[in-house]
Amino acid sequence: METNEKNLVEISVIGEVSSPQSGSSPYSITPDGQPKVLPGTGGITYNVKVGDNAIQWEADHVEPCVSVKNKDRDENGALNLLSCIGNIARVITGDAKGSIGVVTGKHGGIENVLVDFDDNTLEKLAIGDKILIRGIGVGLSFVGYPHIKPINISPNLLRVLPVREGKTKDSLHVPVTHVIPAAIMGSGLGSQQCYRGDYDIQLFDRQNVEKYHLQTLRFGDVVAIMDADHTYGRIYRTGAVSVGVIVHSNCVTAGHGPGVTTLLTSAEGKIAPYLDSTANIGAYLKIGRFRKRPKKKG
Repeated sequence: METNEKNLVEISVIGEVSSPQSGSSPYSITPDGQPKVLPGTGGITYNVKVGDNAIQWEADHVEPCVSVKNKDRDENGALNLLSCIGNIARVITGDAKGSIGVVTGKHGGIENVLVDFDDNTLEKLAIGDKILIRGIGVGLSFVGYPHIKPINISPNLLRVLPVREGKTKDSLHVPVTHVIPAAIMGSGLGSQQCYRGDYDIQLFDRQNVEKYHLQTLRFGDVVAIMDADHTYGRIYRTGAVSVGVIVHSNCVTAGHGPGVTTLLTSAEGKIAPYLDSTANIGAYLKIGRFRKRPKKKG
């Protein structure tokens, strides 16, 4: 697949490991009126990684591994915009200085960028440590596939994503773990742009959860959303197809659920998803639960 990668700008953006936050009330209210007190966004989550099930946790919007944010609103907007899935991140302050990680997602609303690091780095990181990201991917396009738009995907991830030419020369087959109807998408729907953040898969209807096997969703899974066009914002469009990655956990509040950051979209339906249970960015990038563990000495 020929792209315009050689013309892309690679630019630095910076944030810091963000602290979890809590408002005046600790409660989240479920759609059936039950109050819940649960961990949520921000911080360093030591035991939640790309490759883990995104549904099973006693949590609400929990973000895998490390959450990064810039305290300046406009600079944080640039951090979220210019960071792409698969970009390299480097710790530049603190005990973990010099350690390398990989961007795995963007979370809307609070606009955190999510980064995977190995366990040794996690033990050294602290809230407030600075993370520099080499942002590249914004402006990426295909030469031979004008009706398919890459969004939030780095050239690094695109190179290892096992896509193949479709039945027509202007279409692509893309591996996904799940095929999801746009009708059950929730929070984030209607956003005027898809270059920042995510939107959520609602899991409140048991029949749909079972029908589409959504209880098996993992952080990092590549999924297809049918009849969803993300070209200029998240809308319902019959025949359109969008592909994204699961970036945060399930949620208990109405309209919310596991978050999806867009990777590819086609208003004309030129993306043909095919089921592959191994379609996870962790497997492609060798991160999270797919990272090779160092051999023990002796």
